Amino acid sequence: MGGVGEPGGGPAQLGAPLPTFRWEQIRPHNLPGDKWLVIERRVYDISRWAQRHPGGSRLIGHHGAEDATDAFHAFHQDLSFVRKFLQPLLIGELAPEEPSQDGPQNAQLIEDFRALRQAVEDMKLFEAKPTFFAFLLGHILAMEVLAWLIIYLLGPGWVPSTLAALILAVSQAQSWCLQHDLGHTSIFRKSRWNHVAQQFVMGQLKGFSAHWWNFRHFQHHAKPNIFHKDPDVTVAPVFLLGESSVEYGKKKRRYLPYNHQHLYFFLIGPPLLTLVNFEVENLAYMLVCMQWTDLLWAASFYARFLLSYLPFYGVPGALFLFVAVRVLESHWFVWITQMNHIPKEIGHEKHRDWASSQLAATCNVEPSLFLDWFSGHLNFQIEHHLFPTMPRHNYRRVAPLVKALCAKHGLSYEVKPFLTALVDIIGSLKKSGNMWLEAYLHQ
Repeated sequence: MGGVGEPGGGPAQLGAPLPTFRWEQIRPHNLPGDKWLVIERRVYDISRWAQRHPGGSRLIGHHGAEDATDAFHAFHQDLSFVRKFLQPLLIGELAPEEPSQDGPQNAQLIEDFRALRQAVEDMKLFEAKPTFFAFLLGHILAMEVLAWLIIYLLGPGWVPSTLAALILAVSQAQSWCLQHDLGHTSIFRKSRWNHVAQQFVMGQLKGFSAHWWNFRHFQHHAKPNIFHKDPDVTVAPVFLLGESSVEYGKKKRRYLPYNHQHLYFFLIGPPLLTLVNFEVENLAYMLVCMQWTDLLWAASFYARFLLSYLPFYGVPGALFLFVAVRVLESHWFVWITQMNHIPKEIGHEKHRDWASSQLAATCNVEPSLFLDWFSGHLNFQIEHHLFPTMPRHNYRRVAPLVKALCAKHGLSYEVKPFLTALVDIIGSLKKSGNMWLEAYLHQ
């Protein structure tokens, strides 16, 4: 074992004793262009390599100067393959007297969670059932064909058009779920197969970029409900959530009437997220990041949609049908994805362990066969966040084990009725708006 290492040292030489570091030496290395992280007690300098990280530099950078062991296991399927990329970045290891985690974290909880993950692996709950996902793809394609046949056979009247729009919206919603599974590499054994299939589902079936989605979504999983690290809650100044409400109030910031945000949410939240915000952000990402393959896939979606419906509606009618489908889909997306997150704790980085950080930001919704399908099993949000690469059909099996872990350590394992979860979104927005108003008036 080498002596205490000096910050800024280069990669460790193969076969040479590893330098050792204390947490006080590691903590300063959480700056742009200067990032260290700890995985399995080994210290890595990712400062230059972060830009080449397949998940994006922000994702891996969010764990700067932290123990990223559980995040490392959560995001990667083939750990032996990924470790090949880590080896050249190795600069040392934690000193023997140093704890594996920096800060006042519950070491026993961390140990128990890792034991739970090993038990889950032994139960083979990370293995997918091909027939389950084949059925999902098949019923998506069947809905696409059914919507077209309704217009073809019944004509472009209001009733057939409304029915076709509803079916297409459901198909689009289910496509979100399927590409989400693929993005988390939870279907195929090889990551490459998942990524190729995700590009098809996200591009040809939805008209979006798989790389854009992964860039956003992996950050959400790494640091859920953390400002400036989770894009899903970094929504100020349009909406104020959690701790940002008091901050804006104290600073006398008033860009919108935030005490009424639970009302204008219905006008600019669910109706417009997918139709406006996602479309613009998605296109900008593909152009700026030069994701030409994704752009071609997205173009194929619009070409197919227009070629399918222009003969019946003409340009204005086809565009109106597209907008109607996107608005319906957007309502589904906002309510289903946010019922598990918005009512939970939202704030700045607390440097919690993996299990605690995921549980603080998520809750479950009571399962049923319909809701499991309708939400893409996102009603099991706790299990999904703890084990993001797990195939969703196994969430029910792992849920009792997670619940037992929470009971042992006094952690909240919250399960709500579906309608209560939806209402809580509005209640949370109203509460945050009132917190802003109180701070604004009395500071």
